[in-house]
Amino acid sequence: MRGSAALRGAMSVSSAGRGAMARLLLLCTAPALLLAAVAAIPPPEEAARMARYVLHSCDWGALATLSAQEGLRGRPFANIFSLSDGPPGPCGGSGVPYLYLTDMEISVQDLEVNSNASLTVSLAQTPYCRKHKYDPQNPLCAHIIFVGSIVKVNDSEAGIAQKALFTRHPEMESWPKDHNWFFAKFNITNIWVLDYFGGLKIVTPEEYYSVKP
Repeated sequence: MRGSAALRGAMSVSSAGRGAMARLLLLCTAPALLLAAVAAIPPPEEAARMARYVLHSCDWGALATLSAQEGLRGRPFANIFSLSDGPPGPCGGSGVPYLYLTDMEISVQDLEVNSNASLTVSLAQTPYCRKHKYDPQNPLCAHIIFVGSIVKVNDSEAGIAQKALFTRHPEMESWPKDHNWFFAKFNITNIWVLDYFGGLKIVTPEEYYSVKP
């Protein structure tokens, strides 16, 4: 009933009202148009920017640890984790992959023994590769391999991590409190970019963090 009344009210607005609504619509769509313009994929020769772009475009990644589990000890073990380097949008994020973890999770138990890990993120999870009909293994469907370690963030950085993660993954706020969740980040030491034919490109952390995404 309320929906019908609202619809009738919308149909009866004056021409001045329609003009105001049109201006409001333009204001609302302008950010989306800006995002489309700013978020264009970087060219292949800008590997550091590509790495930042891909990470910021992704909501999850494959985290590989060295297993500490009985029967798998020392063997590679990959698992999927939600992540974020900042709220979605054209600003590009911080470049820091933040995670929300609990020591009840099997991969986190691995990290408690050996914090070294690798993290892979791919545009295969975005509309980009589907739009261009790129197979996930096609180099043009860019993916980034980070190597480093997982570290728990300190109190001063926890607020940044929380905002980055909860804006993309609002469900996290309702996860069981008795699981002792904590905020962590991937401390990057090495970066490999695969976004074009001809092999991997190596990007240093200094190049990665200094580039404007």
